[in-house]
Amino acid sequence: MDIRGRRQSSNIEDRRGMRPVRTGIGLSIGGLLFLGLLTLLGINPLPFLGLATKAPEVQMQQSAEPYQESAQEAQYRETIAVVLADTEDTWSALLPKYGVQYVAPKLVLFDGLVQSACGTAEAAMGPFYCPLDQKVYVDTSFFNDLNQRFGAPGDFAQAYVIAHEVGHHVQNLVGTAEKVRAAQERSSQADANALSVRMELQADCYAGVWGRTAAQSRQLLEAGDVEEGLRAATAIGDDRLQKMTQGRVVPDAFTHGSSEQRVRWFRRGLETGDPAACDTFAAREL
Repeated sequence: MDIRGRRQSSNIEDRRGMRPVRTGIGLSIGGLLFLGLLTLLGINPLPFLGLATKAPEVQMQQSAEPYQESAQEAQYRETIAVVLADTEDTWSALLPKYGVQYVAPKLVLFDGLVQSACGTAEAAMGPFYCPLDQKVYVDTSFFNDLNQRFGAPGDFAQAYVIAHEVGHHVQNLVGTAEKVRAAQERSSQADANALSVRMELQADCYAGVWGRTAAQSRQLLEAGDVEEGLRAATAIGDDRLQKMTQGRVVPDAFTHGSSEQRVRWFRRGLETGDPAACDTFAAREL
């Protein structure tokens, strides 16, 4: 991506260097490790984060020593700031056409452990969006994993991840997220997982909508960027992650969609640039 001289978002909250000072009523360290294991197994950890409560779980405090940012982390931060700013431009222009005013989310940078309104999370869970505080949470070490462990390097692969989480924010603003959560509460585990897959694939499609707009309106993309994004979508499909972690694929346990599905919906957003084309809930086949 060509990020030189681009606007960087001011909606970034840097909590790197913050550490827990005591455990409250929330998750123990063992509980955090359990959530990390769920993620590795391809199981969506957010239902286990206590979304129904805003009670604090871990007291976080800035360490005495300032956080020392590496050159690689500085590069990640710059990419994140530019991509977040560009998603703000994209959705501020698109959503009013559907009668919704776009309110930009905050993006929280953390390292290791973070407290959100949805609960306490650790880096092993990967980036996530919390609808209760309307914030995206990112530990940039995930981008190292994306490159080294999952074989999906490149700045547009990182951009795809950010745009996907912002897609969840869009779902929250338009009311989709609340409807899905209510439906999941009335559903079996298998049906709840299926609804989660549709949510995640729609967020993939919204990420593609952003990519199309960024390329056409602001010439942000460069040659090879789309391929980077498609590799990232392939790398984090449920089937591939399950195969890596448990040696077998269990479709009923999918919460994000297969590699093929994630690529298909991301590509649909890229090709159409139209949020209306991202209605995964009306699609008979994903």
